[in-house]
Amino acid sequence: MAGSFRDLTVFKKAFSLAMEVFDITKLFPSEEKYALTDQLRRSSRSVCRAISEGYRKRQYPKHFSSKMSDADMENSETQISLDFAVACNYISEEKHNDLIGKSEEIGRMLNHMIENPEKYKPRK
Repeated sequence: MAGSFRDLTVFKKAFSLAMEVFDITKLFPSEEKYALTDQLRRSSRSVCRAISEGYRKRQYPKHFSSKMSDADMENSETQISLDFAVACNYISEEKHNDLIGKSEEIGRMLNHMIENPEKYKPRK
């Protein structure tokens, strides 16, 4: 098992998605600064935060699953914000589909972690 949350594939993918979201939101209109831009950045980054918090408590399976569930919730929130971004023509349909695909993969990985917390317990 990985020694750090940073070694987890799901963390790496979530971090990469959050950075991609950061880059695309730089192009959003200024009137979205305190609305969609902030919301999209916050939720995408929160996925990483919840993964790191849960990984630190992985010796407690219920707490671990709860934090991974929080990460999955933030990931879903990111998807909704991406839906708004494409509906408002801030991103292309192609970019939307690419980002949603990445987010869905992260969601599947998080779901596996939620359902199998024992696989992530620290080795003694």
